[in-house]
Amino acid sequence: MNRRQMLKLSGSALVATAIAGCSSNSNPDGTTRVSMNEDFAFDPKRLTVSAGTTVRWVNDSDVGHTVTAYGDRIPTEAAYFASGGFESERAARNDVSGGLLATGDTYEHTFDITGTYEYVCIPHESSGMTGTVTVE
Repeated sequence: MNRRQMLKLSGSALVATAIAGCSSNSNPDGTTRVSMNEDFAFDPKRLTVSAGTTVRWVNDSDVGHTVTAYGDRIPTEAAYFASGGFESERAARNDVSGGLLATGDTYEHTFDITGTYEYVCIPHESSGMTGTVTVE
């Protein structure tokens, strides 16, 4: 491969990297956005972020959704998180309406501890509305 071909290839890679960066879920304020949609899904379903990143879930559908961590599927030293401010999965499940986000509502959580966090929308769990945040 000659120098010209190499430059052409690296230029294409640079453009591809720039385009990929534009499709990120990062907001100008530094948060990362996850949509809760009409298909009873978190979009994206799987997300990888750096420690210290704030994730903002936004209800983009016409039905209520929750963001509820599975208590046994987050790092042991991490703070529990759930819309409604619940301190445990059991408390969130016992008061689902207290954690419901209406259309346009948001919930935010900052992930400081590395590891894998699994979460669910309680009312739509049977429809497979689950998500994962991996913190590196």
